This record gives sequence, C-alpha cells and structure tokens, in this order.
Amino acid sequence: METQSNLNYNRIASAIEYIQHHFKEQPNLDEVAEKIHLSPAHFQRLFTDWAGTSPKKFLQYISLQYAKKLLDDNKELTLFDAAYHTGLSSSSRLHDLFINIEGMTPAEYKNGGQFLKINYRYADSPFGPIIIASTVKGVCYIAFESNEAKAFTDLQAKFPNALFQQRDDDLQQNALSIFQNDWSALSQIKLHLKGTDFQLRVWESLLKIPMGKLATYGTIAEQIGNPKAARAVGTAVGSNPIAFLIPCHRIIQSSGITGGYMWGPTRKTAIIGWESAKTQQEL
Repeated sequence: METQSNLNYNRIASAIEYIQHHFKEQPNLDEVAEKIHLSPAHFQRLFTDWAGTSPKKFLQYISLQYAKKLLDDNKELTLFDAAYHTGLSSSSRLHDLFINIEGMTPAEYKNGGQFLKINYRYADSPFGPIIIASTVKGVCYIAFESNEAKAFTDLQAKFPNALFQQRDDDLQQNALSIFQNDWSALSQIKLHLKGTDFQLRVWESLLKIPMGKLATYGTIAEQIGNPKAARAVGTAVGSNPIAFLIPCHRIIQSSGITGGYMWGPTRKTAIIGWESAKTQQEL
C-alpha cells in the first residue's frame, strides 16, 4: 500500500517531469496543478511543504543556467575548499568529516559476501521508497525502489552468498536520519562497501561535494589525482551502492546538463533541486 509521503513524492515527480518537458512553454501554476490532478492551492501547498520553496523558485534551481553557475563558481576551488566555504555549521557540511568508509575484504568482495550477515529493511524517503541494508560493520547498500520484491532481489544480486535477515538496526537508523536533516548522528554513520580501490576513492571524493553544490566527472578525476580518468570515474559513479548518502546525484556533465542516474533522471533532478532549496534556506 502506497504511503502518503510516497504519494506526495510521486505527484511532485510528475510535476517536475511536466515542467521539464514543457519548459519552453513556461507553464503556470494552474497548468501544472491540472496535469497532476490537484487544485492550484493544494499543489502550491504540497510542493512548498516538500521542497521548502515555491514551484517557480524550484524551477530556477533545476535549470541549466543555475547548474552552469554552480560549476562556474567552483572552478577556482577544490571540492574540499568549496565545502568549507559553505559553512560546516550548516547541513551542507562535509559528509566525509563524519562518515567512515570501510572496504570489504578481498574474500568478501570476491565470494559474493560469503559468511556476511546482512540486515535489511524498507523505508520511506522524500524521494520515494528505499531499501537499506547493513552488516555488523556498516551500511552496505541503499537503493530507491518502490517494488519491495525487486528491491530485495537487487540486493541479493550484490551479495549472492550472504545471509539475509529483515531486521532494523542502529546503523540503518543513523543513516536514515539524513533524510530528515538530522545531522546529530553523522559521526555514527559507517559504511561497509564492496568496491575496488579505485571505486572507493571515487566514492570518498563524492562525499566532499557539499550539499547544494555540483561537480563534474572531470573534477572528481582531478581530485583523485588521475585527471585523464573521467570515463572511469563515470563508471565508478554509476556503480555507487549507497543512494543519496554518497551523493552521486551531485555529478553532472560539464555542459551543465544533469545527465543520467541509476535511480532515474527525474529523481536526480528532484534531489538536486531539493538540496538547493534547503541550502538557500540556510543563507
């Protein structure tokens, strides 16, 4: 059964899709509301409650011009420097100052998670349903997926030889608190990731992109000391196993175009706009 929060997100996603596809027509509030079968007043209230800003302002945050400006503003700064310029006392502070990443052992990596015991649960987020899984060492998987059976099948495919139990734990709860902008548990967030050394370096660099900011594949390649590896970085970004928390959604093309996303381009656009709105509220 669909929860109210998921229903609300689906309506917001439909509105975002409509706005993007009809941008040149500059649809007004009434037109967008009609397309998602809500009254203008209800749509305005729902959108503002979800995004923290008006549909019109949100559209600015997801526009090509806005994305280009964010990239241009950051050209003279490293990702690490840029993070400090956003103010570490705010919710846009550097995640990697608090989140600890541990790579799985070669045996765990090669043997499909053999002997690993993995807890998993389903939860809601501002961007739709998710599945989250954890070992005793940390969260190993987060993915957006509305179909619970498919979500579990995808998790099993990542760790075909692990032992699974549908169970909540503190590691999961600490990670889920991020969706509520509760940053008090950041120091307790631990990730236990299955990846190559190169992938781990890329994922760690993604954590240095501040909330409300964007970066390119080339920028990440430079950050890890391999400026010619932009294509390989793209592959590593595309295999990120931790949705939202490791912010691969903040990577866009150098042209300012949002580009693809494992969990759908509309969701990526929604997250970028939502984070921009939250960051602007703090200024």
